[in-house]
Amino acid sequence: MIDSARITVLAGNGGNGIVNFRREAFVPRGGPAGGDGGDGGSVVFVASTSVNTLLKFRKGTVLHAGDGQPGGSARKTGASADDMVVEVPIGTEVWDVTGGGNGILIGDLSDEGSRLVVARGGQGGFGNTKFASSTNQTPMLAEAGELGEEREVRLNLKLLADVGLIGMPNAGKSSILASISAAKPKIASYPFTTLEPSLGVVYFELDAFVVVDIPGLIEGAHSGVGLGHEFLKHIERTRVLAHVVDGAEPEVVERVRTINEELRLYNARLASTPQLIVVNKIDLFEDAGQREWLDDELHAAFGDGITVLFISTATRDGMDWLIAEMRRMLEQLPRRGSEGSETVAAANGTGPVLRPQPMGRKRSVEVVDKDVFRIVHPRAVRLARGSNLDDWSVLVQFQRRLSELGVTKELEAAGVVNGSTVIVDDMEFDWN
Repeated sequence: MIDSARITVLAGNGGNGIVNFRREAFVPRGGPAGGDGGDGGSVVFVASTSVNTLLKFRKGTVLHAGDGQPGGSARKTGASADDMVVEVPIGTEVWDVTGGGNGILIGDLSDEGSRLVVARGGQGGFGNTKFASSTNQTPMLAEAGELGEEREVRLNLKLLADVGLIGMPNAGKSSILASISAAKPKIASYPFTTLEPSLGVVYFELDAFVVVDIPGLIEGAHSGVGLGHEFLKHIERTRVLAHVVDGAEPEVVERVRTINEELRLYNARLASTPQLIVVNKIDLFEDAGQREWLDDELHAAFGDGITVLFISTATRDGMDWLIAEMRRMLEQLPRRGSEGSETVAAANGTGPVLRPQPMGRKRSVEVVDKDVFRIVHPRAVRLARGSNLDDWSVLVQFQRRLSELGVTKELEAAGVVNGSTVIVDDMEFDWN
């Protein structure tokens, strides 16, 4: 199972607006007619049951949505690009690791059909028609399209299951899953753990629930011993834990206590997850009194409220009771929902849409050096890219627009004076 991947996500750029004037026969005052650019496509992840691993997201994968088209004459708006919709397994976390480090969680796709806008497409730039006014009837300004967002993201898959089978290696978890569901995990009498979780659907009367077999845990799993972190993360979303222990082995109580301590050290919340103890391999008990003695030991160690079931996967003794008890415990818990993500309803009704915070700006002006200033206001930069600032009359209109955007006031606060060098995009001019 591939349950972690790191990829690059690029949204599409917005199309450029254009400078154009209407020139037609018998229309002496056509006026500005430059159209707006189309919007770039966004990259959207959708949680789906049709995929169950992150295998398609290989190292170096780049997802790139399409760019918007430039505007046209006669006020024609350029075509917007379609969003790139990518299916991911239910239970996928999306972490923004653009700045390095552990990153920031921007979405948790824990519901079927939930959608996450991972990278937002750039807006199309305005054509010169948008800058016409009563005092400027021949606008020569147009905006370049906004650049689409770019993110480095880490995908982290945490399996969604109702019941998690936990315990040490060779306790019989895989045999239980194979016995109560149609899953076919690898089963053998080896003393080491399998390498990936297995899911199975258990049908009970008119209902069904999902059980996951978590590969065997050992002491030190919380710190990564024996791939502990890779396995423990899949337990975090289970609603009930079935702690499987080999009843024929010595120190049964200590084995249960060791695994529970690993759960607590990994995530303290797991200590409060409802749990039942499943004592397997009772067909190997040497005498009838061993079962009663072990039941007393477990209740003395973990309290009278703990449920202890005795089963044998070899003879199927107690398996029906195990299924019924799992279902009973699930019925007492609330249904699974989204875990704290702020959502809005999808327009097409396919599921909730998660919207991470946009990668926005913090200021409009940067001081580069003494008497040198750089304009970083997004709309001002787009305006500079889309307009011919080598033309003096266009530069005058551009400076007026800077005042309307509040950039002039911020430049003056930063210390700009007549003659200062002002840089915007790859152009520079003397401030006047």
